[in-house]
Amino acid sequence: MLAASSYRISWLLIATLQVLGLLPAIPAQIESALSAWVLTDQGVLQLRTSRNAQLQAFFQVADANRGIRVWIDFPGELKFPRRLVGRGAVKEIRIGQPRAGITRLVVEFRSDVELNPENLRLRGTAPDRWEMAFIGLPTRGLNEVGEGDLTGGAIAWQAPNRFKPSSTPADPSGLPTIPNNRYRVVIDPGHGGPDPGAVGIGGLRETDVVLDVSLQVAALLRARGVDVRLTRTSEIDVDLPPRVSFANRSGATAFVSIHANALSMHRPDVNGIETFFYSDSRSERLASYIQQQILNVSPGTPNRGVRRGRFFVIRRTTMPSVLVEIGFVTGAIDAPRLAQVGHRRRLALALAAGILNYLKREVQ
Repeated sequence: MLAASSYRISWLLIATLQVLGLLPAIPAQIESALSAWVLTDQGVLQLRTSRNAQLQAFFQVADANRGIRVWIDFPGELKFPRRLVGRGAVKEIRIGQPRAGITRLVVEFRSDVELNPENLRLRGTAPDRWEMAFIGLPTRGLNEVGEGDLTGGAIAWQAPNRFKPSSTPADPSGLPTIPNNRYRVVIDPGHGGPDPGAVGIGGLRETDVVLDVSLQVAALLRARGVDVRLTRTSEIDVDLPPRVSFANRSGATAFVSIHANALSMHRPDVNGIETFFYSDSRSERLASYIQQQILNVSPGTPNRGVRRGRFFVIRRTTMPSVLVEIGFVTGAIDAPRLAQVGHRRRLALALAAGILNYLKREVQ
């Protein structure tokens, strides 16, 4: 109770000072591309950003302890993480930094609020203006809250120079070299057999895509002297616990589970690459190497980021472990590519390059 009251008081104090012109505008305090935001009393989130910023929006369903959450990621560093107590259907608004270089604005709703993610759109209204209407949100009790000046002018956001994307080789000869027989890697093609995983545009099956890519990754790694073990090599059904037990018994240096993503067939606009890790920093670094490489060969598809996840196979394995989603079989951008033999080859090269870079640079 003390913490909640303090947040409320702090917010009121900041808001009052900004109205009186005694505090600088948000852009002067932070380096984030987020310049200003307002959640109106009609349930519309309005944003002002730097002119060339790229945003990503996410929806998290409610669970036993928390209501629905919608969050938006902005590029750039945040100086002052903060929480604002919500009103009405909104429980809390948080502005934080989930990882270096990313600012995140989270709207958490009360547990009894229901929203349909298919009704939500983050819509650009100008080069530096964005809007998301929470359609279906009860507006009783909502008060307009926000930070910064929505009417202000925008400046171009410049990415920091310290991030240098790595290149992905066009053929196996360009893959990184490592000492022979020093490392063992478990590759886990998702689903299989009677469980095809997601089925997308044109009947594209996740199991077909990920098995093909996984077998190619294994061959590429073996050619570089890596001892590779696969949890399956054909269309058979392997449950999750045996996959984990196999990996843990193998004494592997790393575990990579390969999947393809899906959403409703009515949402071909949703595409992107994302790589999950459970908790430890080694897994996060492995995920980052792989994510960057796959993005290199997937131009135009959104970067959904390196994220924490609680998937069984990465939560219960004992070595650095990641689960990578190499695109949406239901996405208008991703699905046609995933159906192509050539793109699957490029994905395999990217995955192999990411794993080899991790082994070479991060594992002694």
